[in-house]
This record gives sequence, structure tokens and C-alpha cells, in this order.
Amino acid sequence: MPRSNGPRARSRSLLSKSPKKRGLRPLGYLLREYKTGDQVTIAIDPAMHRGMPYKRFQGSRGEVIEKRGRAYVVRVIEGSKAKSVIARPEHIRPVNE
Repeated sequence: MPRSNGPRARSRSLLSKSPKKRGLRPLGYLLREYKTGDQVTIAIDPAMHRGMPYKRFQGSRGEVIEKRGRAYVVRVIEGSKAKSVIARPEHIRPVNE
């Protein structure tokens, strides 16, 4: 059987929740507004599939560049390159949290 190569392949421990944290998060995470220049951490919520960034960026810290529809564009430095990650607000949180 060939190995799967989808966007969530080999991410069982990375994109899973503990039994106590199963289900959706409170609505406050969806309604939070970020301004351009805010520092955020990409914290993927595996219960929400829409607007989920690629698994490589889980735990990355970045800066909000712009708002694009309901999502935000976050600039993340990976190695020596700057990458733009598009993520909805349920997958990002402020750095101080």
C-alpha cells in the first residue's frame, strides 16, 4: 500500500486534542480582532478544518500583515526566509497567551 501524502499526513500527535479538550473552543477565539503589526502564534485547532494553515507552521510566531476576508495573513520567518501564512482567527492567538 503506498504511503499517503496529504496535507495532514503523519500528524497524528501534532493535530490531535486530549480527551478533556475535545470539541469546539469558545466563541471568543472566533470573534477576536487582530490589527496589522500584532505578534501572534499559530496554534492550529484540529476541530476546525476551514482556514487551517499547513502543519509545518504549528507553534510558529509571526506578525499580522493584513486581513483577507475572515482570515489573516501572517508573516513567519522560517530559517532565513519570510513566508506568508493565511489562517483564520481560530488558528492564531496573541503571543502573550
